Amino acid sequence: MKVAFASSDKIHVNEHFGHAEEFYIWEIGPEEAAFSGVIQVQSEDAPGHSDDKIEARGAALQDCALVYVGEIGGPAAARLVAKKIHPIKSKEHEPILTVVEKLQGVLKNNPPPWLRKAMLKNERPN
Repeated sequence: MKVAFASSDKIHVNEHFGHAEEFYIWEIGPEEAAFSGVIQVQSEDAPGHSDDKIEARGAALQDCALVYVGEIGGPAAARLVAKKIHPIKSKEHEPILTVVEKLQGVLKNNPPPWLRKAMLKNERPN
């Protein structure tokens, strides 16, 4: 499954969803994980309506099942969930590689139902 990470330093999950200018994309499975690219978006500080920017971010991340962020507002989180993208806050601003390894551990064992559903996101029609 594709997972996005909001980071200001390319190493830690430390950026607010609305302030992130780049999301680092990983393909993650129980046995393998690989960095697959960067999605660039406009910062919420750029001119324009905030709702439009949230929609644009959701559209840019539409192939992702999960997005790890340092912070995210309630309205933005709700819009992602409506697009079947699950936002997850990283309170400790963990390194992306640590999060990838932990996620693989969960996938190898017994993922919770919401995560099993997220893993199948791109395998079924919307």
